[in-house]
Amino acid sequence: MGAMDTGHASTTGVSLDHLLRDGGLHCVYQPFVDLDSGAVLAFEALLRGPENSVLRSPMALLDAARATGRLAELEHAALQASLGDAASLSQGHPVTLFVNLEPTTLTRHPDVVLNALAGRAAHVQVVVEITERALADDLAGVLTGAEQLRAAGCAIALDDVGVHPESLAFIPLLRPEIVKLDLRLLRTVDDPATVTVAGAVRAYAEQTGAEVVAEGIETPGDLTRALVLGATLGQGWLWSRGERRFPPSTFRPERFTAHPIGAALRATPYELIGAGRQIRHAPKHLLVPVSKTLEMMALQAAVPPVVFAAFEHVRFFRPSTRRRYTELAARLPFVAALGVDMPGEPAPGVRGTGLPIQDPLASEWTVLVLGAHTAAALMARDLGDTGPDADRQFEFVVSYDRALVTAAAHAMIGRLATAGEQPGGPGRTPPG
Repeated sequence: MGAMDTGHASTTGVSLDHLLRDGGLHCVYQPFVDLDSGAVLAFEALLRGPENSVLRSPMALLDAARATGRLAELEHAALQASLGDAASLSQGHPVTLFVNLEPTTLTRHPDVVLNALAGRAAHVQVVVEITERALADDLAGVLTGAEQLRAAGCAIALDDVGVHPESLAFIPLLRPEIVKLDLRLLRTVDDPATVTVAGAVRAYAEQTGAEVVAEGIETPGDLTRALVLGATLGQGWLWSRGERRFPPSTFRPERFTAHPIGAALRATPYELIGAGRQIRHAPKHLLVPVSKTLEMMALQAAVPPVVFAAFEHVRFFRPSTRRRYTELAARLPFVAALGVDMPGEPAPGVRGTGLPIQDPLASEWTVLVLGAHTAAALMARDLGDTGPDADRQFEFVVSYDRALVTAAAHAMIGRLATAGEQPGGPGRTPPG
């Protein structure tokens, strides 16, 4: 059988086993060019196998590694090769290196990644690229891994943005320092769907200072289209197809600095409100229409957002709530519900996470909507009334402040069960 199937001997006699054992892998380096100044600011490591081999391309190598359960080994070897090159081929000059990482390696084998990064040379700044496709499957796991990388000094680049426009809602959740536009967007600048993607990315970049990369620039016309899309950096054959060297570059580390999310992941939405905001009191029955209005806002948004909700206890996730959240989950990229005794799927398509009774979030009621152009939240705290449920008093804030709503979303993600954990039950202990 071929190496694409088993990782053993290929038609040219080269095997994945051989490459991993004997170091037959190498990388070429493609520059990132500042679209305003023309300066080369960074390089991306592009993995290659031996010439004239069926395992020459990165996709062939990745397919073979997945088929044989050796993806983490392959990525470790690729990291070692690129970090070693950056240390030696840069001749001691500071350099920024982009490396690619499969999200499953980051979530399942973070030690493999962190150990390799720990050995990088002091003059090598690293940015880790991950694709957006894993965010919906394991949002909590990917964000946890991204925070580990940031703690190790690595910024995050989100790759292939625009392949699935509904995934735009995940950008403010991951908060990548660099957004890479899918190269197909460059060929469809006049398509309304492309304009929507570009507008969402531009809005995020303006709010956060993130860099925007256009891939696949081959001609001066492509360069103009990249500027129309809002890109600040470009990659492509107009400048280089990738070389086994690091040409002279301009080191601008501040443009690729990691910005950890940090404390918000360990707080609760209500704890994040802060001083200076007017706190109101109201009975539950007057706040229910507010929460339903936010849910309706999510359904009507032009670019579908995500919805996070905390219900205190699963008993407040009533049949009528289940029907509404079933519809939300059918039409939005991600819907989560948290509460004491909340099962792993309290409604079809809804991600559930049980909370420990002692978690402060178990006494809060939160409904938040966050997307490319949408940010709104009801953040309320139970005042402990023991009367009829509809008359229970809450202190609350309704906010459309994107920074606060984003922080509140991070507080919810900090409690979500990661893929592979047993959902439901007593829930996770909050991060601390």
